[in-house]
Amino acid sequence: MNTQPTALDACLASTASIHIKLARLRQLADDHFSHNPDAIHWGQVGDLGRVEQALDDLLEIFDGQAR
Repeated sequence: MNTQPTALDACLASTASIHIKLARLRQLADDHFSHNPDAIHWGQVGDLGRVEQALDDLLEIFDGQAR
């Protein structure tokens, strides 16, 4: 009996993990990443820019176009 995970098993596990992380990211975004609107600084803007770029990179990998 083969107990080695298949590529499908690994793909499904990764997909489930990604869904959990996307849900957490959505929660953080809905809470404005815990930033106090009266105390926003350029460092936070830079962090969000890096996150946006990383998301664009992921979209490029999976559907061939950044948004």
